[in-house]
Amino acid sequence: MKFIYKPFAIIVGLLAGILSKKVFEKVWGAIADDDPRDPDDRDASWAEVIASAAVAGAVVKVVQALVRRGGAKSFERATGYWPGDDPAG
Repeated sequence: MKFIYKPFAIIVGLLAGILSKKVFEKVWGAIADDDPRDPDDRDASWAEVIASAAVAGAVVKVVQALVRRGGAKSFERATGYWPGDDPAG
């Protein structure tokens, strides 16, 4: 059953990436007027770079967890199989 879940998981992962980018843009827009600072920007301070990286990391991980968990639950409802189960364990 895992081989059936793999393509589904890939699609879910791509959706999580797209969604996390949009959520990050909204969150960053709510807390800062400027664009997030790029670590390669010579004029960016350490605080600016670290702040934007921390917000991006938190948003990406939370969105990824929500989407992956939702995908696993949907797959289980559709197939009766929880994709995280290890039959050998």
